[in-house]
Amino acid sequence: MTMRPCKSLMALLAALMLAALAPLPLSAQNAFEAVIKVNDQAITRYEIEQRARMLQLFRSPGNLPELAREQLIEDRLKLSAARASGVVLSEEDVEAGVEEFAGRANMTGEQLIRALEGAGVGASTLRDFVRVGITWRELNRARFSSRVSVTEDDLDRAKAAISGSSSSVRVLLSEIIMPAPPSQAMAVQERASRISQVTTEAEFSAQARRYSASRTRARGGRMDWVPLTQLPPALRPIILGLAPGEVTDPLPLEGAVALFQLRDIEEVDAPEPEYAAIEYAAYYIPGGRSDAALATARQIEDNTDTCDDLYGTALGQPEEVLERTSLAPAEIPQDIAIELAKLDPGEVSATLTRNNGQTLMLLMLCGRSPLLEGEGPTDQDLTLFITNRRLDSFANGYLEELKAEARIVILE
Repeated sequence: MTMRPCKSLMALLAALMLAALAPLPLSAQNAFEAVIKVNDQAITRYEIEQRARMLQLFRSPGNLPELAREQLIEDRLKLSAARASGVVLSEEDVEAGVEEFAGRANMTGEQLIRALEGAGVGASTLRDFVRVGITWRELNRARFSSRVSVTEDDLDRAKAAISGSSSSVRVLLSEIIMPAPPSQAMAVQERASRISQVTTEAEFSAQARRYSASRTRARGGRMDWVPLTQLPPALRPIILGLAPGEVTDPLPLEGAVALFQLRDIEEVDAPEPEYAAIEYAAYYIPGGRSDAALATARQIEDNTDTCDDLYGTALGQPEEVLERTSLAPAEIPQDIAIELAKLDPGEVSATLTRNNGQTLMLLMLCGRSPLLEGEGPTDQDLTLFITNRRLDSFANGYLEELKAEARIVILE
């Protein structure tokens, strides 16, 4: 499916207005020269450079020019399949899609376009990106909706998984959190890809001791048992998809890359609560992961027991030094949610950074509010979620068929 930036990345885009992100260098060769042909449709060097630049602004991990090529090849196949089926968007539909996309960052379409243009990304690049996403979604709804049904048993299983009503699952993980400032992002991603192929706990632990920035580093990345409901919602299915000993693919975080190895999993009789909201505080320390900044973090940790104590620490400093927030689990940025999952109220983490690694985030868990009876998702919400997951599965299979049948010629 077409990549959609998560809410935290789009919020970052809005906050920074892209000013601090260095653009990718433009090729000195003919920008409008065709470099790939997909069933006789050309993809130009300019399109690849533009898509790669936009992916950089969205903080996508990996080799961005290669990712841009792959996405643009898929875009050509998706739009061709849609046209053959009579699915073609009007310009009004595209503009509405741009507004919806920008709204995830609390921006208007015009504001988002101006911000992207300020970083060298043309408006047509964003509109093409949105056009493909909406067109592909509509095509697959028309093609596969009749094959998807959600039964009462499906809903019951989903409700049980969310509420933990009959039992609870907890997992034993090891972690590696590697800082990835812009100047090192490519090298860190390549290292993370190699580590993801590790097959033994000993080897993973050795890599954690060498590269991880988390405080579990001294223990070879070994975490204690964690209830599944404490993990970020987006991470849960990834962990449940592992067998003991297996490692996740690299997971992009804000200024970092994460890897998790499943060591054990068990079902316990006592249900764990699902949480309606998690309250946490973030205190920002200049200097990133320098010795001085980490020493300051340790001093603050030694002198604070609750989130309220941080107000005294921040006294007389600019208001933005300390942020205290309460959010639903699904709304918390994934890197923060991962750290909070390891904490009890009053405990702190000094693993994360902001401002391209220049600012250390001292994170403290204030408390968790359990989900009360009747506060969970409705049957309609769950039906939509299950339906979309199944449509995604059909769509991914269809895209693989299109690739297998396509004539793709690389011209350089």
